[in-house]
Amino acid sequence: MAARILDGRALAAEIRADVAARAQALRARGVVPSLAVTIAGDDAASRGYARSIENAGRKAGIDVSVHALHERATENDVRAQLRALAADANVHGIILQQPLPAHLSVRRLADAVPRPKDVDGTNPASIGLLATASSTAFAPATPLACMLLLERSAHARLRGVRACVVGRSTVVGLPVALLLLARDATVTIVHRGTRDLAAETRAADVLVVAAGRPRAITADMVAPGATVIDVGTTYVDGAVTGDVAFDEVAEVAGDITPVPGGVGPVTSAALLRNAVTAAERQTSSG
Repeated sequence: MAARILDGRALAAEIRADVAARAQALRARGVVPSLAVTIAGDDAASRGYARSIENAGRKAGIDVSVHALHERATENDVRAQLRALAADANVHGIILQQPLPAHLSVRRLADAVPRPKDVDGTNPASIGLLATASSTAFAPATPLACMLLLERSAHARLRGVRACVVGRSTVVGLPVALLLLARDATVTIVHRGTRDLAAETRAADVLVVAAGRPRAITADMVAPGATVIDVGTTYVDGAVTGDVAFDEVAEVAGDITPVPGGVGPVTSAALLRNAVTAAERQTSSG
């Protein structure tokens, strides 16, 4: 296997250690950093993710609370919950967990997460701040995880680097592209409407894949020595599988993230980092 593995678990451990030290400093001055997770419905993956954030927060010194609404919760119910959390000075970060039940739209609800507490970049204003490369913006946790892993790669210096993002969602693809642009990369976004996807991916020094299709990127679609960040997580035959055909692409790439053990662990650590940053900002005497 030619590629160097970008170890997400090791990086996540480093981030959590930094977060724990910062949380301890906040507690020493009477501030308990707090993250609130709002969930509507009974999606098993969402509840599992919330439990993992609770456990990670407890270890890092961050108080994580889960606010669950029933499957039939209305838009007004969700907004009321988010408004209550926004008004609570003891809550520093808020996330609206997705997916939502089919009758609810994150686009209609995202603006109810106040920007200073929007630690997962849900509010449209947060995307706007990313587009202007504002230092006050909270990047969504998964795109931030991609960038943190890229810092460990051979293409850590992104100025002038050709980057290709596979997928254009507002959850991953678009924010990743904006973060890459802010670092002076030359960015192409491809999607299902792209005429020759393989030609675009092969031209990239950095390839971030968030297609939502298992093993969609094969070795012939990757440039030799490229850095490949795989965001995909799909269960195939009971196992978590990425959007990249790992074994064959690893023979071509220079750096690659595994699934599991790549972007996933760094995502939860990045979310906690955003939460402790929000607590610091909101309680700063300066």
